[in-house]
Amino acid sequence: MSKPADNSSSNTSHSGAWAPFKLPMFRAFWLASLGSNIGTWINSTASGWVMTDLSSSPVMVSLVQAAASLPIVMFALAAGAFTDIVDRRRYLIVTQIWMALSAAALAFLAATNQLDAWSLLVLTFALGLGSAMAMPALSAAIAELVPGNLLPQAVALGSLSMNLSRSVGPAIGGLLLAQLGAWVAYGLNMISFIGMVIMLCYWKRKQDEQTLPPERFFQALRAGLRYAYMASIFRAVLVRATAFIVFAASVWALLPLIARHELAGNPGTYGLLLTFVGIGAVIAAILLPRIRMHVTRDHLVLIATMIYALSTTGLAIIRSEALLFVVMTICGAMWLSILSSLQVAAQISVPGWVRGRALSLYIMIFFAGMTFGSLLWGWIAAQAGTPAALLASAAGAVLTALAVRKFSLGGREAPDLAPSYHWPHPSIAEEPDKKRGPVLVTIKYEIALDQRAAFLHAMQSLGVIRRRDGAFAWGIFEDLAAPGHYIEIFQVDSWLDHLRQHARITREDQRIQEAIHRFHIGNAAPRVSHFVGGTPPPPAAENTMTIGP
Repeated sequence: MSKPADNSSSNTSHSGAWAPFKLPMFRAFWLASLGSNIGTWINSTASGWVMTDLSSSPVMVSLVQAAASLPIVMFALAAGAFTDIVDRRRYLIVTQIWMALSAAALAFLAATNQLDAWSLLVLTFALGLGSAMAMPALSAAIAELVPGNLLPQAVALGSLSMNLSRSVGPAIGGLLLAQLGAWVAYGLNMISFIGMVIMLCYWKRKQDEQTLPPERFFQALRAGLRYAYMASIFRAVLVRATAFIVFAASVWALLPLIARHELAGNPGTYGLLLTFVGIGAVIAAILLPRIRMHVTRDHLVLIATMIYALSTTGLAIIRSEALLFVVMTICGAMWLSILSSLQVAAQISVPGWVRGRALSLYIMIFFAGMTFGSLLWGWIAAQAGTPAALLASAAGAVLTALAVRKFSLGGREAPDLAPSYHWPHPSIAEEPDKKRGPVLVTIKYEIALDQRAAFLHAMQSLGVIRRRDGAFAWGIFEDLAAPGHYIEIFQVDSWLDHLRQHARITREDQRIQEAIHRFHIGNAAPRVSHFVGGTPPPPAAENTMTIGP
């Protein structure tokens, strides 16, 4: 198996916020993504406003956001598994073509005056399906386009792309709606997907030299979920993201109603509000590298959530357009600060072999919160009014942020998750069939009597690593006849799964293992043995020749 790019550099690299732009392929990817994101925001702005023409119900308006988010909740996990087991470039090309066709259908119906509320929702769902299948692959692709020391900067630039598009797309969308009609907005979105297809065709992605066969779909899905559950920092990312997005969704679900009914505005008003959100996000993207030198991700997310809640309160009670532009600038800055911090934490907390699946889970959680939050706050707005719904969501955001602050997003230093390749190939008399199993691995340690408690405490971290990378059982046992003599055992389903454990062990894991081995006082290294279940293949028949009588 070929070794990937070195990801060992710390998160505090001195390369600078703009360094990834020096890489031509990342620059092309970023520009194509920017164009696609602008098209998406034009489309989103058009659909949100068109629905207020087609229906006055707050629930129907909020369903536009829900229709875009629900497919991501439903299919993101499957997309993550595909991202890790198929050719990523070709897979992305298919998803972009699907979304271009969906946008073309919207443009055709709008141009021929055949677009109604339900066809708008169905085609918005189709676009959301394409996004669901593409998002994990697009997120994971960033790590392939830059070396490890530039990954945090590249992730931040990806967030900047989204928020630059937020500052441009809505304004363009509002202008197109007012001057030319929704069909032009949908047509531009279609063109933006074609631009992504062209970029992907030029991407000469380096293929991994796989010495092991790819995982099957459901096996890959199970491995990704297991990793996410066992990895504490990534698990914290999911908790913090859920706590924020359910309440933050109220702003995006109800903003069209604020623009139309509370401000008595037009599509240009709605577009300008979103434009100032983007302006705030761009300002935050410029300032964040300096801020992160002095504030941890945990504190940054907590403080930004509090300020975001205050901006939500301002949106609920202020009726001056000029003041609301300021409020939405602050809202956009906090939105970028929170999401960028969560995305960086998610990217750097998982190794390459499972990145697509892990990021798909993050994306699924994020959009599940958006979908549920949009429906919840739309329903509350229908019952109690839009301002009341916004005030309730602001209070909820503050309370949940305080409740989950103990879930740490990790320190400033990124863990070194590059493969270590320090496990030698198992010492065995004959190579078993890769499907044979289960496999039992034992490791024998000799520990000083006064170090047993410290050793057992350290072994818990190693147990997490064994289970995270594929073991379905793990334990550590002391020999009662010889105190201080321990045997560690773990089991995996097959010999192939154990070989995958060899490929998945990281340099961070290696440091943990080396620290544990320092407790060992035997003359030789801890002894490793491998036992395999199942029926061995029959012995090869001797090559003999039968001579007739």
